[in-house]
Amino acid sequence: MKKIMTETRQHFVKEAALQAIFPKGIEQFAEIHDFEAGEFINVEGDEPAYLYYILSGKVKVYFTQSNGKVALLHFLGTHSFIGDMELLEARYYSKGIQASQKTRCLAFPTVHVRELLLNDVTFLRHLALYMSKKIMHNSAKMSQSLAYPLENRLAEFILMSENNGIYKEKHTEAAEFLGVSYRHLLHVLAQFVERGLLQKDGRCYILREKSILEEMATSIFATAIHD
Repeated sequence: MKKIMTETRQHFVKEAALQAIFPKGIEQFAEIHDFEAGEFINVEGDEPAYLYYILSGKVKVYFTQSNGKVALLHFLGTHSFIGDMELLEARYYSKGIQASQKTRCLAFPTVHVRELLLNDVTFLRHLALYMSKKIMHNSAKMSQSLAYPLENRLAEFILMSENNGIYKEKHTEAAEFLGVSYRHLLHVLAQFVERGLLQKDGRCYILREKSILEEMATSIFATAIHD
């Protein structure tokens, strides 16, 4: 993680949207943190030191199940919060957060901003709306698993997780996320390669026909969870 201190105030001055979300005076505590792809923003179970607001990039959210398996829950993109539940409830069990591509966040030290944020009506209203969208998103994801065949859901997942035209998610995580067997996932991936939608390159896949994948996609998994 790399901290960039000089640009923080410029973001607040230039982006009216940030001023509409956060209370006056909070910029004195703000930092900008840059994360490389694959870098963990928060380790599961650790109490996060910051409330993050994603300015650019994409992250993956993980959770360890009771059987010890690590499950990919969802992705978060631009204008999403990280650490919102922990801000509201200090004893909340934190999920693992990993950058899936280069990601830049506004970072607010929780110990310094919790009281300021939790006493600001405008911020709390925005946070409540954001959380309600997360709940609706997760409900739609569950419904989609029953309503659409795997090829449609996989097309959506590939578009959601690809980075610069490259798809390289672990098969085990993708199968768990999509609720299918490892074998079934590989079968449909092979069909995508045979149809020319993807090209296998080592452990990665190159998107060859992104427009067709977009037509196949169900547009639920990738629905933005943000303001």
